[in-house]
Amino acid sequence: CDLVNLYHGGQYQLYKYHKYADARIVFAPEKASASFGGDPDNFNFPRYDLDMGLIRVYENGKPAKIGNHFAFSKNGAQENEMVFVTGHPGSTQRQLTVAQLLSLRDIGLIDRLLRLAELRGVVEQYRQTGAEAERVGEGLINSVENSYKALYGELQTLLDAQFMQRKQNEELALRQFVAARPELQAKIGGAWDAIEQAQIAYRQQYKPFSFIEGSAAFMSTHFKYARMLVRAAQEKTKPNAERLPEYADARLPMVEQALLAGEPVHPDFEKVQLNFSLTKAREILGSDHPFIQRVLGKASPEQLAERMIKNSKLADLKARKALWDGGLAAIQKSDDPFIQLALAIDPEARALRKRFENEVTSVISKNSELVAQARFAQTGTDAYPDATFTLRLSYGKVKGWDEAGKPVAPFADFGGAFARDTGADPYALPASWHAAKSRLNLKQPFNFVSDNDIIGGNSGSPMINQKGEIVGLAFDGNIHSLGGAFWFDPRVNRTVAVHSGGILEALDKIYDAKELLKEIDGK
Repeated sequence: CDLVNLYHGGQYQLYKYHKYADARIVFAPEKASASFGGDPDNFNFPRYDLDMGLIRVYENGKPAKIGNHFAFSKNGAQENEMVFVTGHPGSTQRQLTVAQLLSLRDIGLIDRLLRLAELRGVVEQYRQTGAEAERVGEGLINSVENSYKALYGELQTLLDAQFMQRKQNEELALRQFVAARPELQAKIGGAWDAIEQAQIAYRQQYKPFSFIEGSAAFMSTHFKYARMLVRAAQEKTKPNAERLPEYADARLPMVEQALLAGEPVHPDFEKVQLNFSLTKAREILGSDHPFIQRVLGKASPEQLAERMIKNSKLADLKARKALWDGGLAAIQKSDDPFIQLALAIDPEARALRKRFENEVTSVISKNSELVAQARFAQTGTDAYPDATFTLRLSYGKVKGWDEAGKPVAPFADFGGAFARDTGADPYALPASWHAAKSRLNLKQPFNFVSDNDIIGGNSGSPMINQKGEIVGLAFDGNIHSLGGAFWFDPRVNRTVAVHSGGILEALDKIYDAKELLKEIDGK
């Protein structure tokens, strides 16, 4: 069960889940077809991606018997058809105050975008050093490019004068509504000013907090492991109620799983990332900052990264397990440089966290709840709450939009994928597709758009029609969806999905997955 905070504390609900611990992948397409078009096509449409996979869940070592489920539609989504997306949207900021939006615009987004832009160049340079480096760095470069495009779209929204005026007008109307009611004014009237004061503290504390407690100075899997080991050992000595939330008894199994999952660690790539993050920390905090002097000493970021990666054993699963099992005594005796580093900076990191929680997080949380109460008094639950990575249902229609006065059709078919194929990455369809071209129905819808309101976190969400049939899988949004973190514009914001008929066509004609098709059909 999860206790879910909705409307920024204005409402709480208890969500109960059935958890399947044994899930096994049974089908995944080639990367070239799953992410055809790469970064240029990301957040764009028309789109031609088989961005899906099939997973089978097991109970007691056997495929689970699922009594209630949605059937897979062979026909797929139709134009103007009502569709529902059920999934777990990550986070939105539609109910933030104007002061919070300004801090996000002026501090948070710009800082992250600058670092991502530099990191992209560093990772691309590393990937040019060889075939293995190209493979190792692929996951991070994809993440960086995706994040950069998404955050840039958010920044463009917050720089739009009309949008900001709209938010200011909404806030002013709400504050006037409260001011006109003495009982509300007495209880809620000071909430906006308190949040604005918290933003002043946020701006002052953002840099040291993000680099030290937020670990932005240590872009390294080695340090991630060290921080988890050190804090888990320390927190387990305390009563459960006094621990950091992420190390409560209910969370420790997830910490252990992350720590002992056997994720591959690539030393050369670790050095590149750690050198980059230490260099940025020194640049932004300053060479004379006590934290920088304590961490670097007389070494350069490159020298320190080289030395620490070379002398650490935390890439070894057995070494991590020994420290996990050994508890605080083993941690305190460890001579691993990352463990020693995590121990050395922990008092300062905890102090920054406590101050940030006292002066920023708790103030915003308390007063956001009051603002939410004001909204309830004004409009009730007419507006749905910000996304919280918990189950939501979004309804909409399969429809295109107008772009610069020209209509964008809601469907993209298999023929369009072959027309866009150039043979060069990222527009190179795999050999399996070319071999199957003569068997494919090139007019079969492949990807499509709808006006469902989704956000990052919804990828993989089923799209269901009024008959209770799965007609698509949501996997992205168009370029106008990037402002969806702050508001939903039904005129142009679109969900991008894989068509269920397109999935079946590919499984049948390209991948010859006859047994899977029978299983999908319930046979």
